[in-house]
Amino acid sequence: MAAVVTRISVAGDRPYDVLVGRDLAGDLPALIEGAAQVAVLFSAPLRARAEMIAAAAGIPAVLIEVPDAEAGKTVDVAAMCWDRLGERNFTRTDVIVGVGGGAVTDLAGYVAASWLRGVRWVPVSTSLLGMVDASVGGKTGVNIAAGKNLVGAFHPPAGVLCDLDALDTLPADDLLAGLAEVIKCGFIADPRILELAESYTDSAVLRELVERAIRVKAEVVSVDLKESGLREILNYGHTLGHAIEKREKYTWKHGHAVSVGMIFAGALGHLSGRLSFDVASQHRAVLESVGLPVSYSADAWPELLSAMRVDKKARAATLRFVVLDGLAKPGILSGPSEELLARAYAEVAR
Repeated sequence: MAAVVTRISVAGDRPYDVLVGRDLAGDLPALIEGAAQVAVLFSAPLRARAEMIAAAAGIPAVLIEVPDAEAGKTVDVAAMCWDRLGERNFTRTDVIVGVGGGAVTDLAGYVAASWLRGVRWVPVSTSLLGMVDASVGGKTGVNIAAGKNLVGAFHPPAGVLCDLDALDTLPADDLLAGLAEVIKCGFIADPRILELAESYTDSAVLRELVERAIRVKAEVVSVDLKESGLREILNYGHTLGHAIEKREKYTWKHGHAVSVGMIFAGALGHLSGRLSFDVASQHRAVLESVGLPVSYSADAWPELLSAMRVDKKARAATLRFVVLDGLAKPGILSGPSEELLARAYAEVAR
């Protein structure tokens, strides 16, 4: 019996499908039809999977190993990749594949977006975070000293492969980090996710969580690719989360930082009079139930506030936060007072 593959369509000027299932390497050739060669970007722990993907492509391949996790998302690493493409005479008909978590696929997408002003690319996500967040929506980028993802491009992929086989061997901490982005989708759009997350124990429920989270993101980015409006809601919990990541020099996992950021966002929504105490409290209950962090150092607040002022969602000197007006009712809070922000952070620091 053939394995079941779920196809989730992402609409827009350049529509594509996200494939969720097992043993998806055989689906790659259809996504890269017409390419003369492929470059496969991967980190060292995923060499065997990258070699399998390269073989499945059925065309000449160059394997490009990059540093693991956020260490690979730098301009220097991107430049190394460009040099390798130059050596191989990569043309506009060729294709780049990123095999790994969100950091590797962000890098691969950015290299593809910038090489010859844009070549085809395919993310092959091997982490839960990558499947439900980084690989869907066409946002690509690298980090610089001033902050995370400040250099990048919107460059939709030719398709996305979310091979659930990769989750079977994913370290528990990485799976947990990905759950934060799944839970975020529950708060902003699909409350059923919150019920499933609190009780999930098997791969069937995990698959449903993956598919539900991808559908949330697909619906949003289909309407708003370039974050001009609706797409901002996907940044729920991210403003403080990114500031924590920067302060920790990216040694914290993205999902862990976003988890703390959601506690802050829930408190901000409640203290601004937009969200009930019950829903604000639900943030802590759900995130704690799966084992995600819900607090951070009180002493860090001045540094975090400074970092948030460089956030991509800020407009001029005005800070903007995604908050909730109710469960699955996201909105924007613009220009909150420093006193309100400090009170909300007190909920994180307790």
